[in-house]
Amino acid sequence: MLAEIKAFIEPELSEFQSRFKESMRSRVPLLDRIAFYLIKSKGKQIRPIFVLATAKSCGGIKESTFTAASLIELLHTASLVHDDVVDNAYKRRGFFSINALWKHKAAVLVGDFLLSKGLLLALDHKEYQLLHIVSEAVRQISEGELLQMEKSRGLNLDESIYFDIIRQKTASLIAAACAAGAYSAGVPPEMVERMRLFGETAGLSFQIKDDLFDYGKEEVGKPLGIDIKEKKLTLPLIYALKHCDSGTRNHMIHLIKRHSEDKSKRGEIIEFVRGSGGIEYATEKMNKLADDAVQLLEESEGLVNTEHLKNLVHFIIARRK
Repeated sequence: MLAEIKAFIEPELSEFQSRFKESMRSRVPLLDRIAFYLIKSKGKQIRPIFVLATAKSCGGIKESTFTAASLIELLHTASLVHDDVVDNAYKRRGFFSINALWKHKAAVLVGDFLLSKGLLLALDHKEYQLLHIVSEAVRQISEGELLQMEKSRGLNLDESIYFDIIRQKTASLIAAACAAGAYSAGVPPEMVERMRLFGETAGLSFQIKDDLFDYGKEEVGKPLGIDIKEKKLTLPLIYALKHCDSGTRNHMIHLIKRHSEDKSKRGEIIEFVRGSGGIEYATEKMNKLADDAVQLLEESEGLVNTEHLKNLVHFIIARRK
């Protein structure tokens, strides 16, 4: 499915990849080596694909669209590098993280370097509105991370706060990708906002899919139970804790607080969630959000070739990693 979506935005996708690689260059040899490593270990590039596919559905990919796609991917890459430092994570997509190979200090500076490259890219092309769209996403990502840190301490997260967190932490960047793609195609502000909302809704379903990987049968790019280990309350776990008796709830919270490093205890929590209906509930929520995103496209006049955006939504909830 992803191959068909990529074919729809060729040769523009290849052009973006070439420009993105160029935007990562530095005169400092160490930075250049790390940038090359990041490019080699890149993921599916879902966010720039959203930029390009949205622009194409909004009238066509233009010069501004390539700037938008590179800006979004630079920001995303920077956020991943910083995330790995914050989470003390040493693996990313099966590769060692930057902080694992070059230590935390270098990783923080690399993240800052990538953010600065994004800012300069927008300013050099006088793309001030694109910069505004992406800067708003940066603000939301930072606030979402801090909100999660604050609320996770007591392990008393409810579903509404959970959605506030993932809307800011994850969905905001996919929303920005779609808004930037629409803006770059030259559509009116109301269509830019509609595509932003489409991206946000798709982004929420994307994060719930990531949540579900924590309770899967095999590792899928991140270790099984890693969210539990990091004491992050995901939607399946929130549902399970809400719908069990107080004794079970207190026991599970004790395991998360005191024994999350213990693989066997994490396994006990995973089995509790699987047996509680948490997986089914989160899957239902994810599918509903994906349907809502598709409906936004269907109700938007003036869009063309939306099948590929719809397929992209279907891909992010059907992916295996």
